[in-house]
Amino acid sequence: MEFSREGSSRLPGFYALPVSERADITARFSHLNVGEKESLNNFGSLSGELVDIFIENAVGCFSLPLGIATNFSINKRDILVPMAVEETSVIAAASHGAKLARYGGGFQTRSTEPIMTGQIQLILEEPGDFDTILAAEKEQLLAYANRGQDRLLRRGGGAKDLTWYYIPAIKSLVILVHVHTGDAMGANIVNTMVEKLSTFMPELFPACELGLRILTNLTDRRMAFAECTIPPEAFTQSEQDGAYVIDRIVQAWHFAWHDTYRAATHNKGVMNGIDPVLIATGNDWRAIEAGAHAYCSRDGHYRPMTMWRKTQSGQLHGSIELPMAVGTVGGVTKLHPTAQAALKLLGRPSAQELGEIVCAVGLAQNLSALRALATEGIQHGHMGLHQKNLDLIQRQANVFA
Repeated sequence: MEFSREGSSRLPGFYALPVSERADITARFSHLNVGEKESLNNFGSLSGELVDIFIENAVGCFSLPLGIATNFSINKRDILVPMAVEETSVIAAASHGAKLARYGGGFQTRSTEPIMTGQIQLILEEPGDFDTILAAEKEQLLAYANRGQDRLLRRGGGAKDLTWYYIPAIKSLVILVHVHTGDAMGANIVNTMVEKLSTFMPELFPACELGLRILTNLTDRRMAFAECTIPPEAFTQSEQDGAYVIDRIVQAWHFAWHDTYRAATHNKGVMNGIDPVLIATGNDWRAIEAGAHAYCSRDGHYRPMTMWRKTQSGQLHGSIELPMAVGTVGGVTKLHPTAQAALKLLGRPSAQELGEIVCAVGLAQNLSALRALATEGIQHGHMGLHQKNLDLIQRQANVFA
């Protein structure tokens, strides 16, 4: 297929071409040299076939460094944590936070069942007695949602509950379908169910107009929790009193609790730990980000994702709870060879266990950042590690000077 319009991004049929041809066209369009084209058109550990399956209009892969966070003890089990990230000091910070947590026995975690939630929006000028209607039809609706989901039902999954509420400002009755998705993240399962159930709604509410039918990423029935307790001696150094450091960490947390500007950066640090584990295991980090930030705003104010306090015995106690819709089967998680290796490295966890690990890493990352902020400042360690990047940039500048 020829694309003759010079400089035009209008490329009909581009999606149907082989990956190599797309790369050629892209290189010509942007006047890439041979080296730049080769950088664009590489696949790393993936095959061209997988790249073409994962996304549309693929031309290659963008690689991220994959590293290992050490020192993690979760529920008295030692693990190594794979993290895919480009930022200097992230893995070092997670490892250091986990080392501090070991002084108090490491991290303890737990989670709820993997319940995902889908929404069906019905626009109704006059909602009528929707409570009575939906309560009477609830079991039939759940049975209909589960029809054809035999494999999921055999694994203990399926639609488990139906709840609803009305939003007067937009004249919308919102029906929530709560689905046990097993070890899958479950977006496709939930979206299929809510679209299927929505076909029933005109019978129940003849005057309704169907609105949106899709899952929510605020999965507040699918939560993971992690906590740790650390004695003062973990923070004590020759020029630093551990009790003083604990007071400073708690003080820093209070700043984030009361100030949205600080909370945003506090939570970015938590996600510094969470996102790389999600990426390494082939999970949708964007969905987790959306749910986590929404959950932090549930009381009308944007709050920190973690909580730090000083116990009566003078120890530091930290905890985190977040919606954690992760999967260990299906999609990229199943097909990507590096994601499969990462899950094996973690001991092939269930979806619930993976969510717990992710929360523990986020808590460790936050602990390390707060300890640095409370003492020497964040730049001391970060810039020492970042210097290698700066040195490389300078050497490249000298080559091309």
